[in-house]
Amino acid sequence: MNKKLDKNKTIDTLKGLYGDEANGIYLGIENLIEKYQSKIKNEVQPLNEKDAILITYGDNVQQEGVPHLKTLKKFVDTYCLPEINSTHILPCFPYTSDDGFSVTDYYEIDPDLGTWKEIGELAETSSLMFDAVVNHMSKSSQWFQSYLAQEEDYKDYFIAVNPEIDLSKVVRPRALPLLSPFKLKNGEEKHIWTTFSEDQVDLNFESPKVFLAILDVLLHYTAKGAKFIRLDAIAFLWKEIGTNCIHLEQTHTIIKLYKEVIQTLTSNLYLITETNVPHKENISYFGNGEDEADLVYNFTLAPLLVYSVMKEDVAILTNWASSLQMPSNKVCFFNFTASHDGLGMRPLQGIIPDSEILDLAKRAEKHGGQVGYKNNEDGSQSPYELNCNYLDLLSDSNESDDNRVAKMMITQSLMVAFPGVPGIYFHSLVGSRNYYKGVEESGIKRRINREKLNFNSLEKELNEKDSLRNRIYSSYKKILSVRSNQKAFNPFGEATYAKLANDKVFVIKRVYENDTIYAIYNFSSASQNIKSLSNTVFDLFANKDIKEDTWKLKPLSFYWLKVK
Repeated sequence: MNKKLDKNKTIDTLKGLYGDEANGIYLGIENLIEKYQSKIKNEVQPLNEKDAILITYGDNVQQEGVPHLKTLKKFVDTYCLPEINSTHILPCFPYTSDDGFSVTDYYEIDPDLGTWKEIGELAETSSLMFDAVVNHMSKSSQWFQSYLAQEEDYKDYFIAVNPEIDLSKVVRPRALPLLSPFKLKNGEEKHIWTTFSEDQVDLNFESPKVFLAILDVLLHYTAKGAKFIRLDAIAFLWKEIGTNCIHLEQTHTIIKLYKEVIQTLTSNLYLITETNVPHKENISYFGNGEDEADLVYNFTLAPLLVYSVMKEDVAILTNWASSLQMPSNKVCFFNFTASHDGLGMRPLQGIIPDSEILDLAKRAEKHGGQVGYKNNEDGSQSPYELNCNYLDLLSDSNESDDNRVAKMMITQSLMVAFPGVPGIYFHSLVGSRNYYKGVEESGIKRRINREKLNFNSLEKELNEKDSLRNRIYSSYKKILSVRSNQKAFNPFGEATYAKLANDKVFVIKRVYENDTIYAIYNFSSASQNIKSLSNTVFDLFANKDIKEDTWKLKPLSFYWLKVK
């Protein structure tokens, strides 16, 4: 049964944000609930070990004369299902820049990709995740153009600030101006808040109209079949001059309000917060374990795995993993190693020394990638993200394919065994490499990991035995096939981490109900021996019993051993 809004409680919460306008906003919420009541399905589908999500652009695979979303469905149906049962389509709406993250219209599908019809067809076989890019939108959007035209309904949709005001405390994700000048219809110049770029104007959530407009967008995506909604860059949502304007209490409150409203209509929508920040700040979006995000991006895992491969040492990885505690058994991490963005460095702050974060940045450059920097409050700069394909970041150009595959798959198999739901980036699944041409042609560093592939050429490579793409794809599918049939990998199951005397080996003990699995990873380039952790186990990859007192681990190898 869906939850009902507590009217008095909701109005009190709204008063904390909007004062005397709270009652009017509550009426607006009720109207939206009524609007979407008959449009949103409520088929409860609890998350379990069978859930894995492909992260992809709508046009990552293409065929001439075929809508990109139709080709994507062909790829998902042929190469992902059933092991990867969900698809995160990165922003698929009309846009002007940033590869989709400067949306002009939240309600339409980018015509270069297809239509809502193709989205619906994909949803017939795969659960969907949509991007809610609601911190900002394109300067070419109708909303912003109406603001510039000084239309009454949009007069407070965006944030104008006197450029003389001291904004030095504001946390910046990019080394770009925070304010951008625009001219109103009457010729007056306004400096508008632009956290990410001059083409991405921040919405003003102090406006009740904006609060309701974005709620309508979220409910629209839910009605279109979303099982997951990713709240992009959500940490920057609320601005308050004199503060750092990140993770403000008002931001958390808005997420909680949106979740409450959605839960009146369906129990089958999961909110995922995307906050590329230090770990402690990131997990704050779990709230009390029930009232805020259902899943939180696990930004620390991806760079920490690269670090562990680089060092051939898992001591820090084990200590960090052992420190993780969920606020309830109703929330979990969204785990991933690569995405359309670069690899964030801020999530490593306080976990490894700053000098070793710089070592990772140097590694990215040595392996053909680039480094994005952020401005600090003291005027200095520090690495913000590494722009490098994950496979190339793990291994250098002189290594054999055997080593390259081993390093890639030990990280991927650990990620999918980690408690939570795994997200698998398209280019990781198909064994792609650095895409230099994309960076050279666009000047955009992140394009190094955003190549568009011809479906027919990709299909040929995936089916070419012993090709790099074939080896990685086949290994990935085998790992996911095993995972999807083991209850111990339930996203909400118990996880403990064995601290061995040998800091070369990482061990996760996964338990759910009566099932127990040891997932074991040798991060060393040499063989390792460890004492057995259980009397008799079944090797899920080799399909055989193991009864030895000592487990012999090959270099850069991994094992999933089920307790009998």
